Amino acid sequence: MKNSSVSICPVPQEQRPINEYQELKESWFFSWGTLTLPQYLAKLGWVWGWSCLVSGPLAAASFAPAKYPVQFALCSAAGAGFILGLVLLRLYLGWFYVRSRLSKPTVVYEESGWYDGQCWRKTPEVMLQDQLIVNYQLEPILKRLRQTFYGLTAFLIAEGVIWNCL
Repeated sequence: MKNSSVSICPVPQEQRPINEYQELKESWFFSWGTLTLPQYLAKLGWVWGWSCLVSGPLAAASFAPAKYPVQFALCSAAGAGFILGLVLLRLYLGWFYVRSRLSKPTVVYEESGWYDGQCWRKTPEVMLQDQLIVNYQLEPILKRLRQTFYGLTAFLIAEGVIWNCL
């Protein structure tokens, strides 16, 4: 019995935190956090660019681009930044959820439905494995997402300062 701690785990496969982590890492959207920095920034730039197409007409309704080009650009960029912020928030919450499931010493799961919730205490081996994943895989992703939030916040504050100077 090589891996007895895993074989005695009563948690269904799809509800095990390690498998939730694997699914998140392999998903189209959440895998953005695992990309190299240039690829990650390209994905965010892509979202911001498409968001400008949505926020641009809204900004044009308030500020005619020919008459108020700076206000139009600032308003359009702020709207796109808001949409990008929502995308980043969704990324962060997904990774944070898996991090919290891996960090906790117990796993709450459902055997057949919402009415029969159970709790399984992780073995020391499983807890160590999960903690290593949290420290070396998830924390860098969450740190990158937090730094992106800080950058986006600084960008929006700079836009507000420019707006006040007009």
